[in-house]
Amino acid sequence: MVADFYRKLAENYQENQEESEMKVGFIGLGIMGKPMCKNLIKAGYEMVVTTHNKETLKEMEAFGAKTVTCGREVAEEANVIITMLPNSPQVREVALGKDGIIEGAKEGSVLIDMSSIDPTESRAIAAELAKNGIEMLDAPVSGGEPKAIDGTISVMAGGKKEIFDKYYDLMMTMAGSVVYVGPIGSGNVAKLANQIIVAVNIAAVSEALTLAKKAGTDPELVYQAIRGGLAGSTVLDAKAPMMMDRNFKPGFRIELHIKDLNNALNAGHAVNAPLPLTSELMEIMQALKADGHEKEDHSSIVKFYEKISNTTVTRE
Repeated sequence: MVADFYRKLAENYQENQEESEMKVGFIGLGIMGKPMCKNLIKAGYEMVVTTHNKETLKEMEAFGAKTVTCGREVAEEANVIITMLPNSPQVREVALGKDGIIEGAKEGSVLIDMSSIDPTESRAIAAELAKNGIEMLDAPVSGGEPKAIDGTISVMAGGKKEIFDKYYDLMMTMAGSVVYVGPIGSGNVAKLANQIIVAVNIAAVSEALTLAKKAGTDPELVYQAIRGGLAGSTVLDAKAPMMMDRNFKPGFRIELHIKDLNNALNAGHAVNAPLPLTSELMEIMQALKADGHEKEDHSSIVKFYEKISNTTVTRE
């Protein structure tokens, strides 16, 4: 019993030492990445960061981070490197390209890619990093800029369970929930499932409120009548008021949702999983892009229905 006590004490001490000595790298300081990185600094983590935006680098340096010029330099200094980048090609370049993470990371380093990318690319990048003794988690996030700022994003992570467990507390510093969903690539599969459900939900809300308006019933009253029933959802409460207020300021842009649905279709084709609703939503979003709405919030899906119905979803 005494031996077990001291063994446990030693293990806890070692874990605390590793936590206190952890230096975290962050690559990609955009709308989501910057507030996520700031939350890590607020929590006391020593940070080394890089991004292409020089003004953001100055801001992060003033906030307490060390700034460097490339992923290789981040990896040379950090034990764990977080990436938050637009899509698969950028993650591949930062991880495996010239002056990338693979050129600077020590054996035993970990990449936590929190970008939303194609899961087949997550697996391929992880396999290349593994040849150099570098571990990887794919850990995309959901929640948008407001939740990135207040530290309540949802994280869905794939990779080795022991690596997930080791860095769970680090990820929770930025999140309201962090859930393990399986081996590498599983995090992005979960994120693509999330994006399919969100897109189809927004389209259903758009279609329903367009029907209400066209039938001469106040969309606001329809919304209030159904939000407490089975049709009620987070998407309905978030997006219906935006549609009726004509507020399409982006929380999540159409062009980014197109990227996610494209990755979903690619992943579906790779495993012979037909995605007919996803395909339909992709065409709706492509039509919106053709009309110049790609920088708007994805609630502007309602504009597709308004156009084909010759109406506008507004309150009476």
